[in-house]
Amino acid sequence: MKIIIISGPTGSGKTTLSNQIIKKNKNGIVLSTDNYYKTGLISKLLSKFVVGFFDRSISFNNKLFKKDFDFIYKNRISIRDRFYNFEKKTIQNILNQTNNINFLIVEGIFAKEFSNTLNNQDYYFLEIKPKKNDCMKRVVLRDIKERGKNKKQAENDFLKSWDIYYEKFKPDSIKNNTNKFIIEKNADIDHILKKLFN
Repeated sequence: MKIIIISGPTGSGKTTLSNQIIKKNKNGIVLSTDNYYKTGLISKLLSKFVVGFFDRSISFNNKLFKKDFDFIYKNRISIRDRFYNFEKKTIQNILNQTNNINFLIVEGIFAKEFSNTLNNQDYYFLEIKPKKNDCMKRVVLRDIKERGKNKKQAENDFLKSWDIYYEKFKPDSIKNNTNKFIIEKNADIDHILKKLFN
């Protein structure tokens, strides 16, 4: 099975790119790390007291994510979709079986961290390098609409998130045996897709 990792800071267009790939190439599935945050009382408390909690590894339920990833990779099927509710701090599970999966996209702010756990698997690594202001506009609109934040809070949270993302990673912090693509504003997506699927 082909594995595609899509990384980038919040608001960089990871989900949009994932959807573009799925639309042009059938028999694929997307696992978004955004749907695998920890739940329960501890998560609710830490999200109030830890600055940038949802951008830090302590918020990510890596065990559950790895369980779903391994099941899909081994069986080429997926039996459920997971969706994280940021206001309630819960994960909703929806039964939805997908069969004959040929490629698996892992996208999200924790995708790069997860890729470093794939010791014996090759993968394609797509890193989105966006402009900060473009990301901020998208994130603020999303957070006001979907996450119940006001504009000032959304802007402050974005700036923290941006800094945390770039503090976490060295420029070449992925495996040597990966195929790496840098995606900037004028990147030729069709050219990259040909490299991925031909």
